[in-house]
Amino acid sequence: MPDLLLRKIPKELHSFFENTRKSQNLSQREFFIHLLQRVKEDPEAYQPNLFIEPHPSIATSEGPHEFTFIDLFAGIGGFRLGLEKTGGKCLFTCEWDRYAQKTYSRWFGDVPHGDIRELDISTIPDHDIMAAGFPCQPFSIAGVSKKKSLGRAHGFKDIAQGTLFFQLATIAETKRPPVLFFENVKNLKSHDSGRTWQIIEGTLTDLGYKVFHKIVDAKLFVPQHRERILIVGFDKKVFGENVKFEFPDPRPASVCLKDILEPAPDAKYTLSDHLWSYLQKYAEKHKAKGNGFGFGLANPDGTTRTLSARYYKDGSEILIPQGKGKNPRRLTPREAARLMGFPDDLPIAVSDTQAYKQFGNAVCPHVITMVAKEIVKVIKAHKTSNVVKERSRRYVARSEKCLHAS
Repeated sequence: MPDLLLRKIPKELHSFFENTRKSQNLSQREFFIHLLQRVKEDPEAYQPNLFIEPHPSIATSEGPHEFTFIDLFAGIGGFRLGLEKTGGKCLFTCEWDRYAQKTYSRWFGDVPHGDIRELDISTIPDHDIMAAGFPCQPFSIAGVSKKKSLGRAHGFKDIAQGTLFFQLATIAETKRPPVLFFENVKNLKSHDSGRTWQIIEGTLTDLGYKVFHKIVDAKLFVPQHRERILIVGFDKKVFGENVKFEFPDPRPASVCLKDILEPAPDAKYTLSDHLWSYLQKYAEKHKAKGNGFGFGLANPDGTTRTLSARYYKDGSEILIPQGKGKNPRRLTPREAARLMGFPDDLPIAVSDTQAYKQFGNAVCPHVITMVAKEIVKVIKAHKTSNVVKERSRRYVARSEKCLHAS
């Protein structure tokens, strides 16, 4: 049987196909059969993602957009929801977790690319904003001190090699997006005694970006105390040195926990006597030692602790009281989605365990929208400024032409 003929497919897909098969030393036919075999062997992960359309509640129009963006370390699409609501159009997405891919594809109709470390950067479309909720990792400084002692320069490739942030920095260096928009845990600034943040900020600055950052609490929009650091970078070659950007400072929302609770949750979310007894004894033991470890019994009229990816284990950080004589319960997956700001009309496409992990790792879309609006202001001001400059240039040129003619 002869090799397949690849005709009339997008250039970037052809490039991806060829580069991947060559890296695995496979013929076109062998590689295509390998892909189909994966679909056959793991139908739950792959087949539901084929030939799908975006969920109706978030399908975007084909009209004009304020900006374009790519969605890296995409998770289930919190960044994408927030940016599309601000007028953005997603051109490319990447997420390695297959369960997150399943949710993402169900919601948006796109199956994200896999491991970012295996991306062919040349296949990433040009874009206005690079969005990413990258993991927090320590950086190795081996070899850097030696280079300093020898008087040799060192860059981010020496320090960050092998980390996932290195992949972002490499993409930024290669594609030169005008704007970077990153999200991470609050402790990024103090991680590894501050060295992690020092390298990240220094790297983005060395790449030519004006960097802004602020810790923002999602309780501005949802009944959850969830502080995250937001990082925005503007390419100084595009916007200049004096970028007029400020993080907004809105009033907190009036929503409280009881507003997002389901009226009749399934009894399976109520803690067993054994688990509830264990959590109480565990809390008492640590309280006697002067530690603050223990379960979090939430106030329905207030806000909760931070929802984490480990919530699926016992739900101890956010327990819902159910009245005297009844054990508390976990949040349902739908309540966890609401606690993060995801709308009810987006279906939960995975098991409870995976849903808790996904929402615990997600970014609040409302926070992204809030900051994106300010980014768009800078983009619009820059475009307007360029239009004015071009009109002035043409006016001066016409005036000089008239003077010379007279």
